[in-house]
Amino acid sequence: MRPAPLNGPAGHPDRPEPGGDPVLLVAHGSRDPRAAEATRALARAVSAARPGTPVLASWLDHTEPHPTQALRDLAGAGHTRAILVPLLLTAAFHRRVDIPAAVAAALESGAPMRVRTTEVLGPTADGVDPALLAGLRRRLTEADPGRFDALVLAAAGTRDARARRSVGRVAAALGASLNVPTRVSYASAAPPDAGRAVTRLRAAGARRVAVAAYFLAPGLFHDAVTRAAHAAGAVAVAAPLTDTPALVHLVLHRLSPR
Repeated sequence: MRPAPLNGPAGHPDRPEPGGDPVLLVAHGSRDPRAAEATRALARAVSAARPGTPVLASWLDHTEPHPTQALRDLAGAGHTRAILVPLLLTAAFHRRVDIPAAVAAALESGAPMRVRTTEVLGPTADGVDPALLAGLRRRLTEADPGRFDALVLAAAGTRDARARRSVGRVAAALGASLNVPTRVSYASAAPPDAGRAVTRLRAAGARRVAVAAYFLAPGLFHDAVTRAAHAAGAVAVAAPLTDTPALVHLVLHRLSPR
């Protein structure tokens, strides 16, 4: 009998794995080792919230294992199902191209497994998840800006216009929840950068501008945002989301069948 393909029919599609289907978290990857450790910390936190369920981390670049190899390893260990969670804040190129290609490469190896790929952690057709906003607000509170009258949501950046619009949706929702004007900045690929965004808000009359970090992990981009924002007069720059409880809750929400 031929093995059931990934994303295809399985012999028992409704039979769960003992202890729960394995969860594979897929991060972008970075040369900065702090980013990989943040992903591992999130995997540990999700695992603690789902006792008995294997939760593994993988990366599309720079760090091993690649999701293709991780899926092959799971199949080799006897797992017939898995849930893949893209640790991405926009549904841009990596979600549309890289992750399906990784799953397809595992399929070509004949891995006898069904894989369900969830939505990204950023906005979906259903809107901006309240848990994402809660995580951003928590990190902002931890940065202790005191009272602030304007906010910058600093993101990594993308050339994908749809992805940038989704970041704008998060900024609008976050600003509305905090009742302050909010602007978007990008660390790469699109203007303005964090320093310019802070400067524009101050020029428009804001006296205390804080910066929320639309990042899952620390790294060179967040470092650059922090330097530029402080140089422009920001009162505080929040830390990345990493393994904040709200982000764990968001991952668990993505795991729930839709």
